[in-house]
Amino acid sequence: MNVVKVLDAKGLACPMPIVKTKKAINELESGQVLEIHTTDKGAKNDLTAWTKSGGHELLEYEEENEILKFWIQKG
Repeated sequence: MNVVKVLDAKGLACPMPIVKTKKAINELESGQVLEIHTTDKGAKNDLTAWTKSGGHELLEYEEENEILKFWIQKG
């Protein structure tokens, strides 16, 4: 996976992880991958729904030591 940008949204509460993700993904070209790290438990549902509604693709998701990691490919 060719990650172009990593977004550190750890410690931020809803809706900030989504706000920061939207800003970061707008800086990417179509097909590029954004990696997001967050500690907001609601981010799994929020980012999954946001990714679908925005025409992007959630490539992978994992949880490691209370940190949620997402890989989203820009549509």
